[in-house]
Amino acid sequence: MSKLIRLAVLKGDGIGPEVVDATLKVLDTIQDVVKGIQIKYEFADAGYYCIEKYGTNLPKETIEILKNTDCVLKGPMTTPEKEGMPPSVAVQIRKIFDLYANVRPAKVYPRTNPINPNVDLVIVRENTEGLYSGLEFKLGEFAIALRTISKKGSERIGRFALNLAKKRKKHLTIVHKANILRVTDGLFRDTILEIASREFPEVIVDEVHIDIMTVNLIKRPHEYDVIVCENMFGDILSDEAAHVAGGIGLAAGANIGENYAMFEPVHGSAPKYAGKNVVNPIATILATKMMFEWLNLARPAELIEKAVIKVLEEGKTLTYDLGGTSKTYEVAENIANKIKELA
Repeated sequence: MSKLIRLAVLKGDGIGPEVVDATLKVLDTIQDVVKGIQIKYEFADAGYYCIEKYGTNLPKETIEILKNTDCVLKGPMTTPEKEGMPPSVAVQIRKIFDLYANVRPAKVYPRTNPINPNVDLVIVRENTEGLYSGLEFKLGEFAIALRTISKKGSERIGRFALNLAKKRKKHLTIVHKANILRVTDGLFRDTILEIASREFPEVIVDEVHIDIMTVNLIKRPHEYDVIVCENMFGDILSDEAAHVAGGIGLAAGANIGENYAMFEPVHGSAPKYAGKNVVNPIATILATKMMFEWLNLARPAELIEKAVIKVLEEGKTLTYDLGGTSKTYEVAENIANKIKELA
């Protein structure tokens, strides 16, 4: 194995720098123990703190750095909510690099006190369309947002989800609200069903309305494996699934396009905890496990997940969200040490 990975690193703001620094310790350990793996870090500015200096939260200099890397590790960032402010960094990067597939696994790990212990699924969310595409405007006293769903967008996210289902348990669930949103969600559902019937006869495909799915994820998540949704539904369901499985501090996400990808923790920047070194870095660390999987590097991905599981099983270094008192860097150090032992 010989692989040079050019990795852009955006530490972000709030707790971002802490969880990213913790994760870099784990990546440095991977380089030490897995022969042939070399990671070249390209650090760049992005986040709320950039607005005063650059007038934007994603400077053009940062975009150029990203264009010359293989993928990006993005830390949590605060998104301004006032009208007229720049959109979130994640949304901008998704648009620039056409990262159409948002992949969010939800899996129960040891000592995480899940709401339901039978969770091991993946939510695939269309990342570029729907209400989250940000097509909003005012018309007199009305504020209007456009919910756009295209056949092309539905085809590629459907094919992505079906390919993933084919590799897992050969079961895909389409989540929609086509009984009310008959044109947009109707197109989304029908397009994926057509592809499944024509190209993936080995995959069992069913469909569930979004409102019922929010209940099913709590009551019987074991019935699902790969779930595909449009943008907003996928965002809501993936956060719910993360909490059902044991907490947002363990939830990682990947944003994948044809030639580029972004990896990040699902949780936000939590400014009130910034600088305290108490937050859980595992979500960000597991995001790099997803990165190695995307790069087709199975060994480092396997080492990271096994090390995380061992640390959780032992329960000696747990952060406050898991009932412990350990610091962020202590968790990262323990995971790095477990990687050395496993290697």
